[in-house]
Amino acid sequence: MRKIILTCAASAVILTIYMMTPFVPGVFAKKGYTPKEMTGMTIVAHRGGAGMGIENSLGCIGKGMESGADMIEIDIHLSKDGQIIVCHDRTIGRTTDGKGRISDLTLDEIRRFSLVDRHGQPVGEKIPTLDEVLDLIDGKCRLLIEIKHKKNVYKGIEALLVEKIKARDAYSWITVQSFNDSVLETIHSIDSRVRLEKLCFFIRPGRGKLFDGSFTEFNYDKYHFISSFNIFHLCVSRSLAEELHSHGKEIKMWTLTSPDKAVNMPVDGIITDRPDLWTKYRR
Repeated sequence: MRKIILTCAASAVILTIYMMTPFVPGVFAKKGYTPKEMTGMTIVAHRGGAGMGIENSLGCIGKGMESGADMIEIDIHLSKDGQIIVCHDRTIGRTTDGKGRISDLTLDEIRRFSLVDRHGQPVGEKIPTLDEVLDLIDGKCRLLIEIKHKKNVYKGIEALLVEKIKARDAYSWITVQSFNDSVLETIHSIDSRVRLEKLCFFIRPGRGKLFDGSFTEFNYDKYHFISSFNIFHLCVSRSLAEELHSHGKEIKMWTLTSPDKAVNMPVDGIITDRPDLWTKYRR
């Protein structure tokens, strides 16, 4: 019994060390950027710029655009009646004065409720549809759409999204990202013109592993259609950025706040709740 306990304890320690080592570069990295270091860097307004307003709302997205962000990031789900809804969570309980899963509600049912502020007070604005966001942005800046996908929940969301991109001929300003490989593979198989980016927590190229909520195989052939790997900021190292760049891939870090405290890495993009701080800083 003692041997079994020691073996389990040792295994737990080894697993913990393995899981924690990707965070080491970010913890000890140089902090802060100079305006010159930010030249050419894409500033992405996370959830429209969640530190500036009600996340994923039209008002917040408008503020993100006004801040000078190069790209707006939003999250999408599919309603019961097949409408693409812009919301971070699978449920509306945190962001509105209503309750329920988006997949169990129709658009009209979702529209009965108001978005709320950080104190839970209704603000009078509704959860937007993707069409409303597309009408607002309309190529004025780029748009990064994250598909929130659980197996067998949002059947057909990939094809529906591609239809909307194609109808607006928005290939030059819409990019799709996901943690889910099957989502990205499905979109690529439907229309290879759509730019795709892979969300993950960390990558260990030397060991052929990627962690996106579960450990999966990593190699460049598998992700040949991926343009950028978007990685948790504390798990980015200079060697990883150089490795990805050497294979023609971009790299973005998520989610950061101010440029003076951010880990300094040679990345192509910053995903932030406060795009205004970054765009102001790089001027």
